[in-house]
Amino acid sequence: MEEERRRQEAERLAAIAAREEEARRQRSIEEEARRARQAQEEAERQASRAAEAARRAQAEREEVERQLKKGIQPLVMPTAEEIRVAKAKVQYKDAIFHFAVAGIAGSGKSSLINALCGMNNNDPNAAPTGVNETTLEISRYVDTAHSQQFAWYDVPGSGTLTIPDWQYFNAQALYIFDCILVLFNNRFTMTDRAILANCRRFQIPTFIVRSKSDQHIFNLMKDMGYDPDEEDTHRRGQLYKAAREQYISETRQSIRNNLAEANLPDQRVYMVSIKALLGAVNDKGPKRMIDEVGLLTDLYSEAYRSGKFS
Repeated sequence: MEEERRRQEAERLAAIAAREEEARRQRSIEEEARRARQAQEEAERQASRAAEAARRAQAEREEVERQLKKGIQPLVMPTAEEIRVAKAKVQYKDAIFHFAVAGIAGSGKSSLINALCGMNNNDPNAAPTGVNETTLEISRYVDTAHSQQFAWYDVPGSGTLTIPDWQYFNAQALYIFDCILVLFNNRFTMTDRAILANCRRFQIPTFIVRSKSDQHIFNLMKDMGYDPDEEDTHRRGQLYKAAREQYISETRQSIRNNLAEANLPDQRVYMVSIKALLGAVNDKGPKRMIDEVGLLTDLYSEAYRSGKFS
């Protein structure tokens, strides 16, 4: 009798153990299935996010291509890190006003900076000049008379770089400068337009400057029949006046047309010659000036309005 009771008790305990083991096995199976479902769901979510990111990227590429085909330049905003790195590269200082001179290769950027700093091109500290583009990296120059106030930067000409017009502004990090002079010689380019458009987006003051005005006027005089060997000073004076008026009128109209075509507001164009500008900077009172004094006055006024020197 006792033996039978012990046998039954053992069977009961074995049955309980078997049920518990089966329950543990079932829970393990269910836990593995739950984890598998979670892993699958997470994989599906990641695949969905990746597909959505790819779809957005493709849509953005298509939109950029569509805009480029229509001549619309996309706005690319630099990151805070890109701004920090760009400022460090050009030795940007908060207490100094930073002027950048940009334009196509051969427009006379280096000569303009030298004149604005009161130097001849052969000065030991002058920016290098030449027939070919001499600037391949942004170069910094300081006007010794205003070394604690202004810094000037010579930006590589767009014609020397394999960069699309609309990327030139960001590629050269022009967004860090306080003011930009867009310099041109013979023609106003798509890059010049792109610089002005981006400056408006970044709220950077701009000045349009045409260089080598004395040479342009002289060429117009020759077109009018001027002979450098003739001694008739009265005729020479008349031709100079006529050529000067034509040059100023045509330059202003050209800029007005270019800005209108680019949907940009009209703004003044400053016509200068390096010799006259250098004389104005050094208070030599050159005789044949156009906008040299006006350019200097407006540049310095813009700098002082910035509040950096208060």
